[in-house]
Amino acid sequence: MSLVNAAHGRSDDTSAVHPDGARPHGTRRSLRRVLGAYAALAKPRVIELLLVTTIPAMFLAGRQVPDPWLVLATLVGGTMAAGSANALNCVIDADIDKVMNRTKRRPLVKDSVPRRNALVFGLVLGVASFVVLYFTVNLLSAILAIVTILFYIFVYTLGLKRRTSQNVVWGGAAGCMPVVIGWAAVTGTVQWPAFVMFGVIFFWTPPHTWALGMKYREDYERAGVPMLPVVATAQHVARQIVIYSWVMVAWTLLLLPVTSWLYATFAVVAGAWFLFYAHRLNAEVRRGVETKPMALFHRSNTYLMIVFVALAVDAAIGLPTLGLPF
Repeated sequence: MSLVNAAHGRSDDTSAVHPDGARPHGTRRSLRRVLGAYAALAKPRVIELLLVTTIPAMFLAGRQVPDPWLVLATLVGGTMAAGSANALNCVIDADIDKVMNRTKRRPLVKDSVPRRNALVFGLVLGVASFVVLYFTVNLLSAILAIVTILFYIFVYTLGLKRRTSQNVVWGGAAGCMPVVIGWAAVTGTVQWPAFVMFGVIFFWTPPHTWALGMKYREDYERAGVPMLPVVATAQHVARQIVIYSWVMVAWTLLLLPVTSWLYATFAVVAGAWFLFYAHRLNAEVRRGVETKPMALFHRSNTYLMIVFVALAVDAAIGLPTLGLPF
């Protein structure tokens, strides 16, 4: 060991160094960090939830197991579209993310991805989503994907998010579009069951997001985002969660004419389960005791998964549908 290397705690052993001076292990770690940062821009955990709703919509559209290649193409294109919207959202909301504890580890906050690169990444993903869906699925699904991206960026992120407490109510419509895209991928059209599934997610979004907002109220207040838990009392927020939860559960029953007793059973039982916890949160807020809104937040994810998986299984089995009562 040389004196220079000894002074810095390094060894003369160069066995881990490539002949041209590069360090392959360090390069691989660096590449993984970069790829991980770009993946984080796309918010993969959010995308997972969207995919859980897209696949069952495709099952229900044909009332059977859809073509696996069509499912794969739709998921790839849909993932790109969602990733595009999320990445562009990170670019626009970088100033907010810096002051919120919940988002302070995002790539733009940590400077692990340059802002310009993130913008290009989001735009490229959006264009790629259209190309993939157009050439492998159909034109309607490709157009719907682009409409979803534009709505999420211009209506929700730039228009509503920082201006009104109803931001997630109307802006949440972007998160409802995957079921419509999935239906269009199979049928080439958009029919009433697709709009009903859209409505289920539309009414699910406020209780889901407001429960999160109750937990991170100070974060949103510090960032200047007028989420309902920031501008209203906890009692008002809890009541609104109960109201939207009841509407959401009732809305799931509108799919009974195109499903069987199997879906009906799961929709009713899962709905009663979720309503129990929504009412419990409301009761705790009214009594002024310690609440755990994140418990409802996590259960809302589970509830949505149960309802849509039940839709997929019901369609795959092909049991006789209940039909209209008249």
